[in-house]
Amino acid sequence: MKNILLLFITAFGFSGMLQGQANGTISVAGQQYPYIVDDCGDTLIVATLDDVSISTMREFKSREDYLRYRRYRRYAAKVYPYAVEAVKIFREVEYATQAMKEKQRRKYIKTLHKDLKQQFTDPLKNLTKTQGMILIKMIERETDTPVYYLIKDLRNGLTATYWSTMGSLFGHDLKDGYHEGQDSILDAVLQDMDISYDVPDVQGVK
Repeated sequence: MKNILLLFITAFGFSGMLQGQANGTISVAGQQYPYIVDDCGDTLIVATLDDVSISTMREFKSREDYLRYRRYRRYAAKVYPYAVEAVKIFREVEYATQAMKEKQRRKYIKTLHKDLKQQFTDPLKNLTKTQGMILIKMIERETDTPVYYLIKDLRNGLTATYWSTMGSLFGHDLKDGYHEGQDSILDAVLQDMDISYDVPDVQGVK
């Protein structure tokens, strides 16, 4: 997230240096935002927006590459929710169990087993081999860890539900990991997919 200035022009044009003369808050669509008014009388509203990805038009060596890119984009969009949830689960388990003893950790992970099995097993079984590959690579790219080692680290409970289901269904080498440059088409697709997740640093998440 980045702080940027949203320019709400109250007069025609904008000129002069940004020198705040007045400030306060203003309601926009039910939300309160701080603002300043510069020497020209322009209202500058400060807000926090999501990152925006801007890229140039992609060029492809052949029509076959272009069609594969389009196909990968469709598949990535389909598995995106699962990748987001997978990374979220991994980060939260990693955070919540970091101070736990092994017995406590196993018990904590075991409590996730039933819900994860019910939520993910059937949808993942309906994915094609290529869709499964893209899902795995999305997760590996974000965690910078081959799925095999994610499974090994979370081998109790989660293994038989979420992570293991993905690997075994699609016949991929789970120790291989994601290597940028190995498949330029896949790289281009994954670069446009943000599945990062930061665990909220709040009380109650132990």
